[in-house]
Amino acid sequence: MSRIVTVGEPMALFAAESEGLLEEVDRFARFVAGAEVNFSIGMARLGHDVTYITKLGNDPFGKNIQGFLKNNDIDTSFVTFDDKHATGMQWKQKVSAGDPEVFALRKNSAASTMDIQSISSLSIADFQHLHLTGIPPALSTSCREMVYELARKAKAQGVSISFDPNIRPALWPDKKEMAAVINDIAFLADIVFPGMAEGRLLTGRETPEGIAQFYHAAGVKTVIIKLGPKGAYTSSEDKKFYTEGFEVHKVIDTVGAGDGFAVGVTSALLEDLPLEEAVRRGTAIGALAVMAPGDNDGLPDRKGLNDFMEPKLNR
Repeated sequence: MSRIVTVGEPMALFAAESEGLLEEVDRFARFVAGAEVNFSIGMARLGHDVTYITKLGNDPFGKNIQGFLKNNDIDTSFVTFDDKHATGMQWKQKVSAGDPEVFALRKNSAASTMDIQSISSLSIADFQHLHLTGIPPALSTSCREMVYELARKAKAQGVSISFDPNIRPALWPDKKEMAAVINDIAFLADIVFPGMAEGRLLTGRETPEGIAQFYHAAGVKTVIIKLGPKGAYTSSEDKKFYTEGFEVHKVIDTVGAGDGFAVGVTSALLEDLPLEEAVRRGTAIGALAVMAPGDNDGLPDRKGLNDFMEPKLNR
């Protein structure tokens, strides 16, 4: 299996146990959140080796997150602790339909203090793949410089790069800067995973085909646009196709579906499966993700994935 590296901000997540406004809910269940955490767990459950780069507060939540990553077979040798800044925290609404409200306390968090020094001892040539999202570049200027450095080194060493925009407008001073920075990083990637709404915001294009062409014009080889329950649109140098989504019996929590999609596509490509099969796996894991509570509870191991994807008899 492949060796993969990613960087991000894991946060302590408190998910409401009952429906209602966050200010009215009394009880919360504790989880670990973060787009890159979800990606890392999903890849590790499928047997890939994942190294996670981050900085945590030297507090109970940071220590819990480190243990959580280790328990999910994620390499934490590049996880460091900060005595002066706290671990980021998040609260999530419980809903029966649509996307939940999420409230975060992450300004001046430990992760936001990461910089180029945080990756000074990392040898990118030791890995086959680098996965990035648009979240770390939004945390601080120093984090942004670190992400650029990682992407440039990976590209120079021939390490493949996947990029999920994962836009968080609240973390940026304005949408113009957000689009400029996120697109700059996306242009360094081999494969880009925008959602449809993200793609419109970042490119000004209105169709999946138009969004894909925007990134192709900047040199991105493969663009896969997430279409939610409808599946995905894929555009590469020699292939363009739509993939239907898997049937979802009951939506429990939509957060993490896009990360699951990235897990499916990336893992399959690293296993040398055809692009069509990779996207199909992405839609499968995205469907599994929305049928479970927490941001990463639904990410399957190899058996769970195969059982879900195999055609069922008598359907």
